[in-house]
Amino acid sequence: MTLSIGQPVPDFTATATGDTTVTLSELKGRQVVVYFYPKASTPGCTTEGGDFRDRKAAFDAANTVILGVSRDGIRAQENFKAKQAFNFALISDKDETVCGLFDVIKLKKMYGKEHLGIERSTFLIDAEGRLAREWRGVKVPGHAQEVLEAAQALHDGTPNDA
Repeated sequence: MTLSIGQPVPDFTATATGDTTVTLSELKGRQVVVYFYPKASTPGCTTEGGDFRDRKAAFDAANTVILGVSRDGIRAQENFKAKQAFNFALISDKDETVCGLFDVIKLKKMYGKEHLGIERSTFLIDAEGRLAREWRGVKVPGHAQEVLEAAQALHDGTPNDA
């Protein structure tokens, strides 16, 4: 399944850090950043998570929730979150349900061997639950700032129903 810009994102419920579950439909009314990373506690994923962590107050001001997703187990996610002082939920997607919804499992090559893994990707969902922006094949430097700017622009352009 491939999501298109402007299309509603299918609802999902997933196990997250802090002994919680995240259900997308329960976040309606807020924008949501869902970013997928290959593996907890690896250098690129640590840098990317730190970049989102350091911008969380600005994401909050733009009415935007941050969710990090990988195929790591919940214990690995809890350790990663605690060690890096991440201030947002990390989702454990061992069964690849959420990865499948966003089509981020790709054939990758490492040291000459092919394997299936997560393509570093980020998705911005609007307050009504529709896909607003996507970034695939993400390079970490500057990425969180670019996503923040997109979230701010989307928030500023959305009529406030309050």
